[in-house]
Amino acid sequence: MRGGKISQGWIAGLLAVLLASLAHTGSAMELNGRLIQGGLIWGKVPPGSTVELGEYAVRVADDGTFAAGFDRDAPPRVVLQVCPPEKACEHSELAIEQRQYNIQRIEGVPQKTVTPPAEVLDRIRREAALVGKARKRYVQRQDFAAPFRWPLIGPITGVFGSQRVYNGTPGRPHYGVDVARPTGAVVVAPQDGVVTLAHPDMFYSGGTLILDHGQGISSTFIHLSKLLVEKGQEIKQGDPIAEVGATGRATGPHLDWRMNWHGQRLDPALLVGEMPALESPH
Repeated sequence: MRGGKISQGWIAGLLAVLLASLAHTGSAMELNGRLIQGGLIWGKVPPGSTVELGEYAVRVADDGTFAAGFDRDAPPRVVLQVCPPEKACEHSELAIEQRQYNIQRIEGVPQKTVTPPAEVLDRIRREAALVGKARKRYVQRQDFAAPFRWPLIGPITGVFGSQRVYNGTPGRPHYGVDVARPTGAVVVAPQDGVVTLAHPDMFYSGGTLILDHGQGISSTFIHLSKLLVEKGQEIKQGDPIAEVGATGRATGPHLDWRMNWHGQRLDPALLVGEMPALESPH
């Protein structure tokens, strides 16, 4: 495999999960994806249906398609409810694969970023609101249902779900995949989408870019040194979107790629094949 080409086994691996609990005769739903903490699922129900996944109401597009996901700490069992128009609701209990996460200790982070000074708290709140607004957006596009590719090829230095301890102080779990490359390495779009946030310098995440793949599914790219796209811009898979950096709370140049279903954290690595080998420069 060369560069960022899509793994040939991606489709088979991702779509192999046909939910046995929904396979009974007469089920109103088609469903694809991974029943695992951090996993993305999507499917189709009769138009006009309502869908609930655990405690969350799932928005259904006009054609009956929907997307949802399981957070880092999703419980072992989640109830999926589908209520087709003028028919009885269907309830299915989904078994969610549980994961074990690594503990990662990081030293040398400036103390002011571990415990931010009071004068930056307003800035942090404003920036968090911008990110939250971008992730709450809903459009009926379905870019998420096509195969993803790695946005950057290189060594993986951080994985989804790991608990980070900064200078001995426990931090929030890591919700992305880190890929180490020098400052200036080009990041490309892992899938089609539209840019919903392009911020050059946030306190925690530095240069920050959010790409909306439709129906609440988004990619976030942080610690960027340079943004190559603007808010509202339509992006195709493989388009250059940014350059690697070490901005915000970062100890060295790398890309931190994150994915969300609205506020739920998803694992990007579940949507791509193995990391391709980095080609040697000629």
